Amino acid sequence: MKRLKFVLIAMLICSSIYAANPYKYTVDLTKVSDDKVFVELEAPRIKEKEIKFYMPKIVPGTYAIADYGRMVSELKAYDKRENLMEVERLDDNTWLIKDAKKLRKITYFVEDTYDSEQPGPEIFWPAGTNIEDNKNFIINNSGFFGYFDGMKKEEFELNIIRESGFYGATGMIPDNNPPMIGKLDIEGPTADLAVDRFVAEDYDRLVDSPLMYSEADTAIIKVANTDVLISTYSPNKMISAKEIAESIREVLAAQNKFLGGELPVDKYAFIFYFTDKPVTSYGALEHSYSSVYYMPEQTIEQMNQQLRDFAAHEFFHIVTPLNIHSEEIGSFDFNNPKMSRHLWMYEGMTEYFAGSVQVKYGLVSPEQYLGMLEEKLLISQQFKDQLPFTDLSLGALDEYADQYYNVYQKGALIGAALDIQLRELSNGAYGVQNMMADLSKEYGIHKSFKDEELFDEIVKLTYPEIGEFLQTYVAGDQSLPYKEIFDKVGVDIIDNGTVKQYSIILNQNNITLAEHEGEQRLAISNEAALDDMGRALGVKKGDIILSMNEIEMPAYGPEIQEFIGKQAQKIPTLETFTMTVWREVDGEGQKVELSAPNKQIDVQVPLALRFTENPTESQLELRKYWLEPADK
Repeated sequence: MKRLKFVLIAMLICSSIYAANPYKYTVDLTKVSDDKVFVELEAPRIKEKEIKFYMPKIVPGTYAIADYGRMVSELKAYDKRENLMEVERLDDNTWLIKDAKKLRKITYFVEDTYDSEQPGPEIFWPAGTNIEDNKNFIINNSGFFGYFDGMKKEEFELNIIRESGFYGATGMIPDNNPPMIGKLDIEGPTADLAVDRFVAEDYDRLVDSPLMYSEADTAIIKVANTDVLISTYSPNKMISAKEIAESIREVLAAQNKFLGGELPVDKYAFIFYFTDKPVTSYGALEHSYSSVYYMPEQTIEQMNQQLRDFAAHEFFHIVTPLNIHSEEIGSFDFNNPKMSRHLWMYEGMTEYFAGSVQVKYGLVSPEQYLGMLEEKLLISQQFKDQLPFTDLSLGALDEYADQYYNVYQKGALIGAALDIQLRELSNGAYGVQNMMADLSKEYGIHKSFKDEELFDEIVKLTYPEIGEFLQTYVAGDQSLPYKEIFDKVGVDIIDNGTVKQYSIILNQNNITLAEHEGEQRLAISNEAALDDMGRALGVKKGDIILSMNEIEMPAYGPEIQEFIGKQAQKIPTLETFTMTVWREVDGEGQKVELSAPNKQIDVQVPLALRFTENPTESQLELRKYWLEPADK
């Protein structure tokens, strides 16, 4: 599309819903220059002689310094006569405005974080910003809009000028009476423009409300009382919002049942940005009414289960921190942050629920669910097990930043252990699901708990033994007694033993690449590293794999992972395992067909979870309460 040059007069029609002293921001997405957009703020009334203007240093949910102010340039302040005022930049995120009582307007340019070369900390992709002219805009509001010192509780009005073909995906509900636009002195072709207006009650709500603008690719799922929006940007159209909606529909329905059939939000937005560029990291960031996903562009088949896991985790954040949060989160300090000590609940319990809901409502089998917990046990062993989780939380920004990822591993295992103990104490009637629901009723969106009092509040709702558990294994330095806990539900922990499982033959110790008919293919590099199934098939060093179980193996590339995933699902159903390989025989290459009876083999494992072969009645009863819905 040709760049349009014009003079735009925006006539913003004020409504009676606006507060007496709001911030009024306008950003024009139709004018992009050097990957920057222009932001204008009609400032609220300032009573101080001088005042600081901030961009956030950090935002909730990331637990890492961002310094968004690095992306702001050419910040200028004006009085009501359009005279420039004195502004001093104090650091990356702070500007001091002199004679502030006269301030009427601030303007500046914002650069995006996705391809910025600004020095400083790397910003977590889902918390970042993207400016791709005529393609896509990721507006995490922390990267575009600032606030004045001591003035976070005022209302914020956003006016987003966009091309009419662009759609703004967000958890916010736009004003039904958007401002009118008058256009004068237009040069070049006529542009179809529109303005979206949003109102946030304060800065916390503004930062909690990201937007994505691009050509519309959306789907809506009705979940109980909530409209769930799925919005997708896929540069090569490899995946669509409708495909994602179908993928996560069952998970959302299960979560609705898990949460009692009524959700605490009227609208929720899943915002998916897929990139076709090489990625070193990707992930998702939760918000109270939405979540943002930055992921490599793949087909729905390649990422189906991962999408479900991501969506289940992020959607459960409508419980915490939306309805259960400490004062540190409820009134977040964006530039001098104080950490809560309860990451075990914010992230750990949420991660536990994301798996628990899937096994309770049949989206994964009990055996698959044990595999999910087993993986968390293995990964958690890479971290400091004796470090109290409350200390990890308080030091997540600095001293214990390298331990943060354990909140998704041991944090979820804390949730499992707490759930099993609560079920045992209540004869199955009460678990962490009930505990979190009761905490939500006690606190809710607008009431924060005192960080140091949460354990006592939980004890009031549950049992003294739960207080001892929290003090010993969450606030204390004792390792979770996994064997004792899992034995209650008839689950064995196998240390440095073997487990029986179906084999896919290939592993990092026996595979290399070899050229075949001009393509790079997987080939066997080490016969000694083959397992019993590989030896039964008669696989040899140098064999180039052409097909497995009658499915052609693709050349080396992104499709390999999908191929292996499909094989892992298919192999347990087979009576005979087959392979076709290209093998050098007497100096000549030829196809060789290999086959052997399919069977489970013994695999060495450092640690595994398996259901007890002969569980007791009490173990089976408690396992039922743990893994099945209460109404089943």
